[in-house]
Amino acid sequence: MKASRIAAVAAVTGTAVLAVSSPAFAHVSVQPEGTAAKGGYAVIDFKVPNERDDASTTKVEVNFPTDHPVASVMPQPMAGWKIEVTKSKLAKPLEMHGEKIDQAVTKVTWTAEDKGIEPGYFQKFPLSVGALPENTDELVFKAIQTYSNKEVVRWIEVQQEGQDEPENPAPVLALSAATADHHGSATAEDTAAKTSAGTETTASDDSGSSDGSDTTARVLGVVGIVVGAAGVAYGVLAGRRRSTTGTEA
Repeated sequence: MKASRIAAVAAVTGTAVLAVSSPAFAHVSVQPEGTAAKGGYAVIDFKVPNERDDASTTKVEVNFPTDHPVASVMPQPMAGWKIEVTKSKLAKPLEMHGEKIDQAVTKVTWTAEDKGIEPGYFQKFPLSVGALPENTDELVFKAIQTYSNKEVVRWIEVQQEGQDEPENPAPVLALSAATADHHGSATAEDTAAKTSAGTETTASDDSGSSDGSDTTARVLGVVGIVVGAAGVAYGVLAGRRRSTTGTEA
């Protein structure tokens, strides 16, 4: 009986924990594909779940922070969605690759051209962004989710230190430390080229070492043959001298 009661209590407790924690997984969130290093470029995904049983998500708006603007934002084409990128003039121009940028993307909007995100599903909305700011540890994006029944959910509340998570938290992208390869801006092609160059250099060095070893082996072989021939000749001469001495005696 005691074991049955314990099992029942555990089951009820587990259900309660799931009921309390499950809404936390339903927030609009943002995560990088790989790393998002300060000063570098990254591909980030906004994950948008559908939280309604009787309506589809038909529009998603993501607002970029104006205090830490990002000059380059490129969306990935998505079937069934119309994408609009909004730029605004910056109060303080940015400098990128030696050029001054006086505009930056302030909002990206995805509008469903078909069914959108239906109940029970989620959708990822990828963006290529950069260069990421170097003077902050995170970027806060305020997102607005619109349903087919005209309901609007605003994921715009900023998490305050030491307080509980707000009901509708804004997506937050954590930035990692800048890397040594130009603050993380090196491309995969650059890395591949460097790796290839390093491989070719190593192969060339190994080839040189191999050639040197072959030459040494040949020289030693010739020396060995000469020494061997000299030894045979010496033996023959010594034998002849002994034969001659014996005959004279």
